[in-house]
Amino acid sequence: MKTQWLIALMVGLALVGSLAFVQAQTNGSDDPGVQQEVGASGQPIAFPHDRHTQEFQIDCQFCHFSAERSGSAGIPPVSTCMGCHTFVSGSQNPEEVELLRGYAERQEAIPWNRIYRVSSHVQFPHMRHVSAGVDCASCHGNVEEIGVIQEVAQPLTMGWCLSCHMEMGASRDCTVCHY
Repeated sequence: MKTQWLIALMVGLALVGSLAFVQAQTNGSDDPGVQQEVGASGQPIAFPHDRHTQEFQIDCQFCHFSAERSGSAGIPPVSTCMGCHTFVSGSQNPEEVELLRGYAERQEAIPWNRIYRVSSHVQFPHMRHVSAGVDCASCHGNVEEIGVIQEVAQPLTMGWCLSCHMEMGASRDCTVCHY
């Protein structure tokens, strides 16, 4: 019971922190010719998705809160992470948590390297897929089993998307994705 109360408190603080310190987060540069500095994980911080989703049972949309109301799933602001890591030491990977704290102290957005990208002539509104009940794992793989996020085996191609639309009975009108 005490653990559940502590988790609820941390989640509440994270939400308040993210609302109070909303900051623009980018996925690094959208210019494919610009390379961001990365650690051994390929990202500035080796964020363990599996640990956060399995051990702490944090839902995808807690961090990617704009997925249900926006075209983009978004990247959480540093303040969302610090909502918990102000109180939780991150004993399994203290070096990564220290990197996180450095970004928070400098009030800098973490320059994540983008993993998923559809072609520039395609619109992929996350909100429509979330409201249709499409599970995040359908496109992003079973993140509960992935440490540092990586692209799953299926490339995000038109053929792959169309086969899902046909399977789910969704529209195949060109203007649904190309507008």
